[in-house]
Amino acid sequence: MKWNWGKGLVVGMISFMVFILYLVITMSTDKKYSHDLVTEEYYAKEMAYQEEIDQETNLKTLSNQIIGKKTIEGWLISFPEEIHQTNSKGTVFLYRPSNQILDFEVPFVLSGSKLLIPDNRLVDGRWNITIQWETEGVPYLYKKSIMY
Repeated sequence: MKWNWGKGLVVGMISFMVFILYLVITMSTDKKYSHDLVTEEYYAKEMAYQEEIDQETNLKTLSNQIIGKKTIEGWLISFPEEIHQTNSKGTVFLYRPSNQILDFEVPFVLSGSKLLIPDNRLVDGRWNITIQWETEGVPYLYKKSIMY
């Protein structure tokens, strides 16, 4: 059998096709290459994104910034003085990117103008905190990535 450039080209193309098929089959069947959406109902949340933008814009109208810090008791969040327990209601959601089981939600309960997330609920590492509340009819949204 004589070897020429035509046979080499055919063998090269077949080798490339086999390689691509191997990659496609491996990526679609192997569990370590399985990547799901980060959050459930992703597209429904995308539709409400303009409301989030408006709520974050309202956050910029406050007199001071919201400050969070790690304490012995947990994560302490200090709000501006115009945010009080008596006229505010909402939720605090903590999202752990590495483990969905650790995600939790607590009611927005202030002590003065401070909010404490207890240490027993938090594990060391990265958390995404989302606080959504309403004060005197004005909605606010605070999002922050924290290292606990």
